[in-house]
Amino acid sequence: MKLAPPVAAVTGAVLGLAAVTGCSATAQHAEPSGAAPVASRQTPHPSAAQPADAAAGACPTAASQPLPGDFPKSLPLPDGAVVTSVEHRTGGRLVVATVVRGGFDAALTFLQKKLPKAGYALKEGEVEEDDAESNFASATVEGRWALRKMPDCEGGVYLTYLTSAVS
Repeated sequence: MKLAPPVAAVTGAVLGLAAVTGCSATAQHAEPSGAAPVASRQTPHPSAAQPADAAAGACPTAASQPLPGDFPKSLPLPDGAVVTSVEHRTGGRLVVATVVRGGFDAALTFLQKKLPKAGYALKEGEVEEDDAESNFASATVEGRWALRKMPDCEGGVYLTYLTSAVS
């Protein structure tokens, strides 16, 4: 099956993100905005926000970074989400890493219910004990979300969105 260029770009970025974050429930995960091999090869956009203050793997201790103006307005974020990093990548791709509270199951339910209500179709996803991910698309935006339990933050969950405009 041949993928359209934007889908191929998002798929490649997601595969790179998956390779960096891994899927093992036993691996110790660092904050998604840390020095990851894929991210270190990217040149951040000059307006990219710096990560929110937090001990590695711990709950954020600083106020949320602002969402960038090009974050899809219709893409829902859980209440109280703390934006820990923003990265603009080539091809108009945007990576927004957040920390949400309330637990993994609540965050997963939020994504599975709110994205379809906001006009995003979920597809090609999987759920494991401590992480989940899914592709999503609307008429104007396509992307992938990744959800991962935080080992040292009670009820904390990493939620990362990778988005790009549909061309």
